[in-house]
Amino acid sequence: MEENNGNAREEIFSKKVKAGKRTYFFDVKSTRANDYYLTITESKRKTRDDQFVFEKHKIFLYKEDFGKFVDALQEAVDHVKNDLMPEIDFSQFDQQPEEVSANEFGEELKWE
Repeated sequence: MEENNGNAREEIFSKKVKAGKRTYFFDVKSTRANDYYLTITESKRKTRDDQFVFEKHKIFLYKEDFGKFVDALQEAVDHVKNDLMPEIDFSQFDQQPEEVSANEFGEELKWE
C-alpha cells in the first residue's frame, strides 16, 4: 500500500520489468471512490558516494487516457522500428533476461 498525503491507496496489480540498470514498475491502484489508475515508475540504479542509490520517475495514467497513451506509444515504437531502424531485428530483444538475485544489489526493489 502506498501512502499519499495521508490517504491510503490500494495496489491492485503490479508488474516489474528489469532492463539493465533500469527497472520499470507498472502498478494498478485504486482511489477512495473505487476508481482505478496506473502508475509507471522507472527506477535507475546509480552510484553515489560509493553506494548504490535508486533514482525514480513516476507517471500517473488515468483510465480516460489509456487508449490515447497506448496508441501514441505504439505509433512511436513503430516509427523507430520501421522508419528509423528498419535494418534491426528487434525480435532479438524479446528474450527474457535471467532473473538477478536480490542479494546482488543488497536489497529487493519494491515501492511501498
